[in-house]
Amino acid sequence: MLNTIWFLLIAVLMTIYAILDGFDLGVGNLHLFAKGEEERRLFIKSIGPVWDGNEVWLLTGGGALFSAFPPVYATVFSGFYLAMMLVLVALIMRAVGVEFRSKVESPSLKALWDKFFFLGSFLASILFGVAVGNLMRGIPIDETGTFTGSFLGLLNPYSVFMGIVSLAMFTLQGATYLALRTAGGLRERVSGWAVRLWAAFAVLYLVAAFWTLGVSPHLYHRYYSVGWHWVTIALFVAAMVALPVFLKGRRFGWAFASSSLAIAGLTSTLALSAYPMLAPSSTNLDYSLTAFNASSSPLTLQTMLILALIGVPLVLGYTVYIYSVFMGKVDGSTPGY
Repeated sequence: MLNTIWFLLIAVLMTIYAILDGFDLGVGNLHLFAKGEEERRLFIKSIGPVWDGNEVWLLTGGGALFSAFPPVYATVFSGFYLAMMLVLVALIMRAVGVEFRSKVESPSLKALWDKFFFLGSFLASILFGVAVGNLMRGIPIDETGTFTGSFLGLLNPYSVFMGIVSLAMFTLQGATYLALRTAGGLRERVSGWAVRLWAAFAVLYLVAAFWTLGVSPHLYHRYYSVGWHWVTIALFVAAMVALPVFLKGRRFGWAFASSSLAIAGLTSTLALSAYPMLAPSSTNLDYSLTAFNASSSPLTLQTMLILALIGVPLVLGYTVYIYSVFMGKVDGSTPGY
């Protein structure tokens, strides 16, 4: 039971990260499409008070993986080492772009930091999808749990395509968030982007679903045998159907909620279809690292669970508080960024 709880808890932490930092990355992906300095400032002001706090969930998820399933952490992070370094570089570029652009007056320097913000968000959006794509496809792990592949092997067509799906998903999340936080002509333009991004993401998702059936049929086996797991797919489909309806009806709060629920449905579907595998082996599925053969001791899992039951609600509490304080329309009359 402890192993399963920690598997689900890590899935929840990464889902929260995908929803919250997803719109940060999406705003960054759309940043260079803003018209002029004023709109770019509004884009950054919309995420300014929360973007760094959203990254806490990535650190929390990584820390939970390290503590609960250390062999998985060791294998995946050693195999994905160069890719993870690129992700860190991308996140640093984004942070530098956000914080430095307001410290300079030169238009050319502002343009440089704007490009840093865009490139960092763009690369991170794709690389997260590439990482997930490799885990869905399976990574080369031998019978000792050792990664036997290479960095270039991670850039296979399926995983790169999943990176494109991730890019579309995060950019859609960012567009719905901007539609919620902006007003006037900018909101109208951004909501139009969101509708087109929804169509692109829907098509990409359908291609990815059929491709996954051929590449990783084991991910579908659980849905063939356990009916209630279809609930997560139903959540994703319902959210995707509702999203353009809310956008065209100018109910932008519900549109952002639908986009967030679509991400939650997608990540929970993946988690349930992979369970109990955390790092499937493409060499032989019997070599896969699971929640049962790669976990810490029961005492460690129990102690960590007690700490998580104390710490996670605190993080959720201050996150909700920060969002409640800074929620509202952004405009050019207030200082910052």
